[in-house]
Amino acid sequence: MRLTCPLCGARDRREFTYQGEAVALSRPDPDAGPEAWNTYLHLRENPAGWRDELWYHEQGCAAWLVVTRHTTTHEVRKVQLARDVAKAEGTA
Repeated sequence: MRLTCPLCGARDRREFTYQGEAVALSRPDPDAGPEAWNTYLHLRENPAGWRDELWYHEQGCAAWLVVTRHTTTHEVRKVQLARDVAKAEGTA
């Protein structure tokens, strides 16, 4: 699989580190019980289809990227700098 970094161009997937789905997780309160923390730390949905994922260009420019990728075919639809996505969503 190849990812096209907006800063570096097309690169092999091995230059990047997958960090999970690009969604805001709701962190439990520090006093929350073990079940709430177990769910937060370990349980994620894993649906097939198009997902926005967070990737880190570890062996390149060190940029955080939001990659829109199909989880079963690995087809990549879009790669954006995470900072640009955050600005567009008003979370930066």
